[in-house]
Amino acid sequence: MSDKNYITWSDSYSIGIKMIDDQHKGLLDIVNDLFSHSTGNETEELFYFKDVIHQAVKYVKNHFQDEEKLLIATKYPGYVEHKKAHDQFTLTVVTSAKDFQSGKRLVLEKFAHFLKDWILSHIAVMDQDYATYLRKIATRNANGRLIVENIDVGNV
Repeated sequence: MSDKNYITWSDSYSIGIKMIDDQHKGLLDIVNDLFSHSTGNETEELFYFKDVIHQAVKYVKNHFQDEEKLLIATKYPGYVEHKKAHDQFTLTVVTSAKDFQSGKRLVLEKFAHFLKDWILSHIAVMDQDYATYLRKIATRNANGRLIVENIDVGNV
């Protein structure tokens, strides 16, 4: 495995909502952890995957729920498409976990690349779209934080 697989957080990934950005950083940490455990030793990788996959699925689902609540609360017009992307991603990850549990071979590095590519493209395109939307509809309070219909969305 080479270091080029690792993801380093960049301000260009920032949505501007601390909770969401912190969760995105956590997703990148999960992917980096997967890469660090991509040793090529199938036994080690399977042991690791079995231990970590349920935590990763739970983390992703919680993040998606938080993000979707925000999109609903702010009446984001792209919500349906955004939710569909979340659902498709979750289904793919859950299917991979079930395939692994049923005995199918898993290439950990390949799975990590899939997560990396999806997460980065999702943050770069779909999440940036709703951040732009929030900046357009929000007002700033005295502290400079953005407010959308009495919801403090941070420093978008």
